[in-house]
Amino acid sequence: MRPQPYRGCVAMALGEAFCIVCGKGGELTSGRLCEPCFRERTTLSSLTETMQLFRCPKCMMVLQVGRWGRLEPEELHHGMVQTNLEVDKRAEALGVAMHSEPVDERNTKLTIQVSGYIDGLEFSDEHDTIIRVSDAVCPTCTRKAGNYYEATVQLRSSGRRLSEDELAVVRATLDELLESMEPDPMFFITSESAVTGGWDIVMGSKSLSRSWGRFLIKRFGGSTKETNTVVGYKDGQDITRLTLLYRKPAFDIGDVIRLRNADWLVAKWQKDGAILASITRRERTGVTWRDLEKSNVLSRTVDQLDVELINRDSSAAEFLDPRDWKVRAVGLPFDDDGTSETLRVALLADEWVALPNLSRTDGGD
Repeated sequence: MRPQPYRGCVAMALGEAFCIVCGKGGELTSGRLCEPCFRERTTLSSLTETMQLFRCPKCMMVLQVGRWGRLEPEELHHGMVQTNLEVDKRAEALGVAMHSEPVDERNTKLTIQVSGYIDGLEFSDEHDTIIRVSDAVCPTCTRKAGNYYEATVQLRSSGRRLSEDELAVVRATLDELLESMEPDPMFFITSESAVTGGWDIVMGSKSLSRSWGRFLIKRFGGSTKETNTVVGYKDGQDITRLTLLYRKPAFDIGDVIRLRNADWLVAKWQKDGAILASITRRERTGVTWRDLEKSNVLSRTVDQLDVELINRDSSAAEFLDPRDWKVRAVGLPFDDDGTSETLRVALLADEWVALPNLSRTDGGD
């Protein structure tokens, strides 16, 4: 009897491509595997059955990728899946869908669906995992509990005490600044309290105190002074704490002051002082903080009034005095356009004076 040829060698003998595992011919993947063998040996993704999350019980910040912060649940879950989900490096057109279901206060079940293509073949996986929450005190709360601080900001005024309303306005700028900055664990307040003539705020970051000082100068004018105190020594370097004194000017934009035998409006702040605008003519001048210490405030912005005119001519106007509701006459400011129905007036030495419009006096330097 003539021996029969081995059928499994037909494809090889004819030079056709074949699966290196099962020997079948036909379409193969880049690894010379047929589709069934390739699928059997390929996993699109994998995910652990549980994921550990650490949350601070004091401030409720969570530890994510080595950093503490505040995240919405959906953003947090996506971040944890992204960190823990392992995907085949060859995958293309990857899609991930997720559904969360709270189990209790410390456990949340996630169902994740993953789809993608490897070597042109479509794969899909589904994973179930549990996020388990454990307590861990964050560095910020640890430092707060230990009264840790790096800087003290002292809020003061030049020549007078800050009123409660002024302190509230100045203090609110710190919250405004924090909202505009990237979150930082060191940006916390250790303590704050009223002191004679102002307010002291003890905080955990030198950079925050300096940023706030620059913010205050830009908003209200004034000046800052820094003092560093050595409190320790570590790794060959001094450990210091910063005291930043901020002095708010005794006046605000729009106040009328007396300087060099003339009356001026405070028009704007500049780095080393202020720009003053004359109330009697189109003139502006720059002065330093030292110059301003020699001035007297005649009328604060909060005490000035915007009044409606009853009558007017080319040089004067009449309005009702809110003190006694009698008609008063006042000379028109030098920049009056002849059409305005209101004027801003200030009481200077028991006499009402109409003030020029700061926006119109600009450019006359």
